Amino acid sequence: MDAEMHFRKLEHLYQAAPVSRWYGVSVRVGDGRAEVRIPVRPEFFHPAGAVHGSVYFRALDDAAYFAVNSRVPDVLVLTVGFTIHLMSPVSQGELVAEGRMLHEAGRLFVAESELRDLEGRLLAKGSGTFTRSKIALGEEIGYRNGPA
Repeated sequence: MDAEMHFRKLEHLYQAAPVSRWYGVSVRVGDGRAEVRIPVRPEFFHPAGAVHGSVYFRALDDAAYFAVNSRVPDVLVLTVGFTIHLMSPVSQGELVAEGRMLHEAGRLFVAESELRDLEGRLLAKGSGTFTRSKIALGEEIGYRNGPA
C-alpha cells in the first residue's frame, strides 16, 4: 500500500469513531505529521467560560499520535505518556493542533505538537512517547477508504 492511501485510511479511522463525531473533529495526516482541528463549542467550556484543558489534551495528543502512526503501516500505536503545557485560554473559533514525529528508537516513538487558535496564537504545547500496539490496522476498526 502506498503512503497516501495509509494516510487517508488513518483519517477515516479517526473520523469514524463516535467520540470524534461528538467533538466534530477532523484530521489531516501526512508523512510524520498530522493536523487536528476542533471547532470550539460551549459544551467544552469550564465554569470560567473557556475551553477545558481536556479538549486541549485531546487535540495535542491526537495530532502527535497520528504523526507517529503515519510512519507505522501495520498496527495502531499507543500513547505511553504525554505532557502538556497550557499557555492561553480560548472561547471561540477553532483549535488547530499540529503534530510531528521527532524520533524513533525500536518500539518507542517521540512526537510533539502545538495548539493554536485561528489567529495563530499559541494556546498549548505537548510532547509524548508512543509505542506499537498489537492491534492490526484493518477494516474491522475503521481503517479503510470512504466517508466517515
